[in-house]
Amino acid sequence: MPAFIPWVPSNTNHMQDMTTLASPANASPASTRGALPPLLWLCLAATWVVWGSTYLAIKYALISFAPFLQMGSRFLFAGVLLAAWMRWRGAAWPSLVQWRNALVVGALMLGGGMGGTAHAEVSIGSGLVVAFIAVVPLLIALLNLIWGVKPTRMEAAGIALGLVGVLMLTQGSGFQSSPAGLVAISIACICWSMGSVLSQRSLPLAPGAMGFASEMVCGGVVLLVLSAVSGEQLVWPPQPEAVAAWLYLVVFGSLIAFNAYMVLLAKAPAALAASYTFVNPVIAMLLGVWIANETVTRFEWYAVAVVLAGVLLLLFKRPKKG
Repeated sequence: MPAFIPWVPSNTNHMQDMTTLASPANASPASTRGALPPLLWLCLAATWVVWGSTYLAIKYALISFAPFLQMGSRFLFAGVLLAAWMRWRGAAWPSLVQWRNALVVGALMLGGGMGGTAHAEVSIGSGLVVAFIAVVPLLIALLNLIWGVKPTRMEAAGIALGLVGVLMLTQGSGFQSSPAGLVAISIACICWSMGSVLSQRSLPLAPGAMGFASEMVCGGVVLLVLSAVSGEQLVWPPQPEAVAAWLYLVVFGSLIAFNAYMVLLAKAPAALAASYTFVNPVIAMLLGVWIANETVTRFEWYAVAVVLAGVLLLLFKRPKKG
């Protein structure tokens, strides 16, 4: 769950429609016309391909790194690197309140969200896991009801359609064969969604990448505590493919793709920046089938199409009357 759109209903004027789940950044993307510059194409490729492939990388890292240990070490290492880099560039350290917020948000989004995702991949194919995660924007829409934010008719239709798709997905052979995996990914999506909404509504992080770094550091520490409490152990020596997958997650998944997404938020239309929401599940499922020989039935492909159709309705904006 590297990053899914924290959907905010269109009838809220005080918040931006599209921001990253993993980041507190609130940059307003500027509208672009005509052909995209090469930089934005590279950023799109990073968010589409890199984020779409991280779920398969998690699967390979599990060969030697237990779920909580893998995620905790990954986010702590990446968070420290990003914080040091931002500090070197002159960014201020988060305040004590912002660190507290980062601890709560990191515990939910990374501890529960990413920890649950890794646990689900122990028994469920990576492609099906990311397909299930596509429900996150729908959950965020429902959670926003607590703050009195009601979806439009189009958005409500998207929520209903997406939930139907998720119900279809749970009836597929992949999730039916692993109830524990289904519970783990359900908890992961709920925790991720709660952390996202709280970071928007009541627990703001430090601005820009420093906020993301503080979230990764705090979330990584929480995950390592969970690893120690649950008695996880590192397989030593780790397998080369597991180490390569772990490094890929740190460098490409947590650093390069994130910064690419920040560029898209700043320089591309919101809908284009959000396009990975639809592309990632397809890429993850194709990679799982092609590289890891995972099985995805025709019914499960149909279910994913229904979920993504629901998310598409959430992102649909009616043209303003002139």
